[in-house]
Amino acid sequence: MKDLLNGWGITAAVFLPLVGALVMLAIPKSEETLHKVVALVTSLAVFVVGVALLWDFNYDHTAVLQYAQDKSWIELINARYFVAIDGISLPLIALTMLVVPLVIIYSWDHFPEPHNPKAFLLLILVLETGMIGTFVAQDLLLFFVFFELVLLPMYFMIGVWGGEQRKYASLKFFLYAAFGSALMIVSILAVYFLSPTVGGQHTFSIPALADWGGAGLAKSTALLIFAGFFMGFGIKVPMFPFHTWLPDAHTQAPTQGSVILAAVLLKLGTYGFVRIAIPILPVGAKSWAPIIGLLAVIGIIYGALGCLAQTDMKRLIAFSSVAHMGYVMLGIATLTPFGTNAAIFGMVAHGLITGMLFFLAGSVKDRFHTLEIKRLGGLLLQAPRMGWLLGFSVMASLGLPGLAGFWGEFPAILSAYDPAEGLNTELFRVFMVVAAIGTVFAAVHLLWLLQRVAFGTPTEEFEDEHIHDMHLTDYIAWTPMVVLIVVLGIFPGLIFKVTNQAVVHSLSAFVS
Repeated sequence: MKDLLNGWGITAAVFLPLVGALVMLAIPKSEETLHKVVALVTSLAVFVVGVALLWDFNYDHTAVLQYAQDKSWIELINARYFVAIDGISLPLIALTMLVVPLVIIYSWDHFPEPHNPKAFLLLILVLETGMIGTFVAQDLLLFFVFFELVLLPMYFMIGVWGGEQRKYASLKFFLYAAFGSALMIVSILAVYFLSPTVGGQHTFSIPALADWGGAGLAKSTALLIFAGFFMGFGIKVPMFPFHTWLPDAHTQAPTQGSVILAAVLLKLGTYGFVRIAIPILPVGAKSWAPIIGLLAVIGIIYGALGCLAQTDMKRLIAFSSVAHMGYVMLGIATLTPFGTNAAIFGMVAHGLITGMLFFLAGSVKDRFHTLEIKRLGGLLLQAPRMGWLLGFSVMASLGLPGLAGFWGEFPAILSAYDPAEGLNTELFRVFMVVAAIGTVFAAVHLLWLLQRVAFGTPTEEFEDEHIHDMHLTDYIAWTPMVVLIVVLGIFPGLIFKVTNQAVVHSLSAFVS
């Protein structure tokens, strides 16, 4: 199987969604059921390839790039089609391959207006290609192409199928991302031209550039180049103060768009820090780390306090994402294997938990036609299964031990106690205390949401209405996420064992 997967495995995983999208283009718009089947079968085919990759992956050597394909792409500039998987990318690829078919299953009976399943599902498949491609790319230019590929499908998903303020939200999302990408491509070109040549040519190879590690660069140059990466990735995370596009995008996006955005798209930014910015420019990373840590803890507190001011359920969950991604960035800012391992776990945990919360918010909107918190109440009485799932997801999100959210927050906070050598230990310990206080605020706003929406009796507006509880598609789409939240909460080593070797290798400049 190894030879077979080495020959086509990653390429199949990346481009099968595009094949499915091309097939859908040839099918008339009126054949709605056929479009649903093609989209679902395509995403399940990608999932099967992913299971094969997971099964055959060598977990004894997770720092080694596996299933690599390195082919000439643009000879003139030595850009290559170089894709591979290691322990850092594997959990995020698996998360993507799981979430997409679950979103399509949920969509079966939940298409937003205007009703156009063909275009909607086609955009989801293009998104899948961009997301998986970003996580497997080992060439900077190829990474940038996939990184940007996700921008247009999400722009149209928000702008066409979003809420009343969809045009504003989609334009804001696009402009923020485009600004960050413009700075990032400048940094990519700077690294390309300032790094040593390989065989007489400059290179975009991420492993080769990581081995170089910015050696010979003036510190001021390394700081400026890192700043470009910081903006490109930080806006995508999004970090405070670049976060303002996220609440608008989540609030206006259809449920499926919010789930994909929360579960996977935000991780492209944090992954970029771990895969590219820090290994290639360790000197710049060390100088920027205190700023990243400071912005991370500001985001934790600001996001949590911002939740308390929200009247819309989806907007509240969106602000909680700002806080949760703050914990991920705090772990990354420590420049330690412990902190980075915690950050990667936090990416996966946040994807599952917040994805689940947005699924539930979308179902509440379907049934009550509102997400205004003061108009909701008594969900446990009218739709008890959804009410209990909301309670479960809230407990996971606030970091209850035994669920995945705990291992996304607690180790990230703990890692700030002992940052990498050369960083200001006292400063990072202050960050640790502030981040720990942030968990209290998180508990307050999440429990407040649960109390207002699920407890008590239905409001007068809805007390006489029959509210349908869960559909079959809800059970199918949500069960794997619930199971994984529990399993990863009890057995966190399932991810830590995969990521650790690769993380230590990527941070070799900071590990003695």
